[in-house]
Amino acid sequence: MVIVKLSEKRLSKKKKQILASAIEIINRKGYNGATMEEIAAELLMTKGSLYYYFKNKSDLMYQCHNFVLSQATDELRNILNQAGSTEERSIKEFLQLMIAAHIKYAIKEKETFNLIMEPKQFFNKEQLVLVLQLRREYEGLFEEIISRGMKSGEFSVEEPAFIRMFILGSMNWVQQWYKPNGRLTIDELTALYSQYIIKLLK
Repeated sequence: MVIVKLSEKRLSKKKKQILASAIEIINRKGYNGATMEEIAAELLMTKGSLYYYFKNKSDLMYQCHNFVLSQATDELRNILNQAGSTEERSIKEFLQLMIAAHIKYAIKEKETFNLIMEPKQFFNKEQLVLVLQLRREYEGLFEEIISRGMKSGEFSVEEPAFIRMFILGSMNWVQQWYKPNGRLTIDELTALYSQYIIKLLK
């Protein structure tokens, strides 16, 4: 029993290592530019070894996306939990932290994170159900922080669900035009987004 558990832990650890490296490759080369052969070669694995962990490229892409979105969801949830456990900082400040986290993932994990917008193109029905469930959970965290701001009197809006969609839509679009060597750094970009989103909520 112990040996089996150790084997499962090693397998899980190895899979996470592969996912982390594959995500980096996919974000660098794009979904269409990263083949299983290239991913395996960069990981110093045979293509057959890669297929031991993933059924095909679609399965690999799904698990990469799920890995990144799960991390992002956990990060937002931790921020939201902090917002409920302290009165030293305002709800507005915690929303700013969530905005910063979203923009970080949207830019640095572009190819895997942006599947939030068009998941039907990449996943089968079973995967799609799980992806959409996690996406709703992720989006719901923004709606929750807006609702808390309404209750505290910091925000004045009538439709938190609509505002949440508006905010996420504007932040997701950053992937289409942001350039790493452009005029704005990620920190400057985040500050601007936070400034205008907070104005929207007042």
